[in-house]
Amino acid sequence: MTGRLDLPEPDAFTRTYWDAAAEGRLLIRRCRACGRAHHYPREFCPRCWSEDVTWEAASGRATLYTWSVVHRNDLPPFAERTPYVAAVVDLAEGPRMMTEVVGEGELSAGADLEVAFREGVPVFRITPGTGRGK
Repeated sequence: MTGRLDLPEPDAFTRTYWDAAAEGRLLIRRCRACGRAHHYPREFCPRCWSEDVTWEAASGRATLYTWSVVHRNDLPPFAERTPYVAAVVDLAEGPRMMTEVVGEGELSAGADLEVAFREGVPVFRITPGTGRGK
């Protein structure tokens, strides 16, 4: 255990995902049986239960679905980051993902986001030069 609750502990299955994130790439899983993408990475499709799933590079684009500004969190290292924005985003490929929104910009439902990485963990920021969503 790292002692930090914001860093992953990869296992044999998720290592591919976390290694890609450390390189600045966001991966999702896509089911070859039903064609649907999903996130978080699982060894089976959560929609049709097929085990015929594969890794796929995500575009890194998303829209803000909902968020909450966290003003207090005593767990390390979150206390030093408060306030921070815990969020749920809709990836362009379809899956919904829990994450954090970092950087400047006005938060609004549907805001265009792009992936960024902090210590190998995907976070999102408002896409520069864009207004609200689509």
